[in-house]
Amino acid sequence: MPPPAVFDTSTGRVRVTPLAELRADAAWCDAFRHLAKDARYYDIVGGTLDFECHGLRIEDREGRLRGVQPFFFVDQDLAATAPAWVRAPLRAVRRFFPRCLRLKMLMVGCAAGEGHLGGAEPAETWGLAVLREAMVKIARAHRAALVVWKDFPAHYRQPLDPLHCAPAPGACYVRIPSMPATRLELGYASFDDYMARRLSHSMRKNLRRKFKVLIKAAPLAMEVTHDLGAHTDEALALYLQTYARSPLQFEKLTKEFLQRLAAEMPERVRFFLWRQNGKLVAFSLCFVHDGAIYDEYLGLDYTVALDLHLYFVTYRDILSWALAQGLTTYYSTPLNYDPKLHLGFALAPLDLYVAHPSPVLNALLRRILPLIQPTRAEPALQHFANAHEMTPA
Repeated sequence: MPPPAVFDTSTGRVRVTPLAELRADAAWCDAFRHLAKDARYYDIVGGTLDFECHGLRIEDREGRLRGVQPFFFVDQDLAATAPAWVRAPLRAVRRFFPRCLRLKMLMVGCAAGEGHLGGAEPAETWGLAVLREAMVKIARAHRAALVVWKDFPAHYRQPLDPLHCAPAPGACYVRIPSMPATRLELGYASFDDYMARRLSHSMRKNLRRKFKVLIKAAPLAMEVTHDLGAHTDEALALYLQTYARSPLQFEKLTKEFLQRLAAEMPERVRFFLWRQNGKLVAFSLCFVHDGAIYDEYLGLDYTVALDLHLYFVTYRDILSWALAQGLTTYYSTPLNYDPKLHLGFALAPLDLYVAHPSPVLNALLRRILPLIQPTRAEPALQHFANAHEMTPA
């Protein structure tokens, strides 16, 4: 028997709704309109990536719509980002219990991006109370072992405070830092101006040495487009090379994902392509919205990437393009923290709110999670000037 679609709470109810059915809903379309990744993006992710995505219609007792909220299910390794001292003994345990700390999770937010609340009312006390209670009920109905509010930016800390510090129906969450994004405030005249004003002498020297390699190499030609067209397969192959080398893997892009972005979000998506002798050697997927560029996914040809220092070349060219467009902020996704530290980025903290549907196991979880929280495995994070913002008091 399938799980129910309607869940009553002490103050309202929620309806689990397929994302496809929300397309024509004005509340859903308006909820994320102010973000680079609006309602169209959630629909694209739900239809093209390997996640079971849903939407929630939040209603009061009279059935009036008061808000919406996306969520999804994923089978996740809880120890994927744990320190080595946790992973080493876990390998021995998994010889006998293969699914130890591999759990089905209900995640609130976006499967391929940071989390946001869907509209104004879910962020208010009433709407959050409904969600807090409903998510535990949905998790139990779908046999999910954890409820995770995934990668919510730091500005949600005050509205989400009731999740982990106020007694109420539903689980009491523990907040832990997620792997943070990074940001760079722009306002430079050029890339050279940025290097002179933002970077240390040693980093400027390091970059110039890397870029000198390009003088003797066949020239690189960059193209910026909103549609990959016939080059979609080639770009995806480069992305998959980089994905395979990543120490932390979550969403895995597909050809259909790239095609639908181009078709449905052409005014926001930008594909950067670098060719050498006509061959695609680097690819980057970015979003542009409201004066900011969001550098999301990178693909490199590793037969030449390390020799040509393509990571730094792509960053230089994207930043130069952003400056030429008059953009004011450069955002980059988590990981690769050491180069970003030296390139002058600041952290853009993201938070996880985690709970187990069982009160007994949840009490145990609240003790364990701080010991295996993701940022412990990234020592470079503590060297950022605003590292203290990851774990507020």
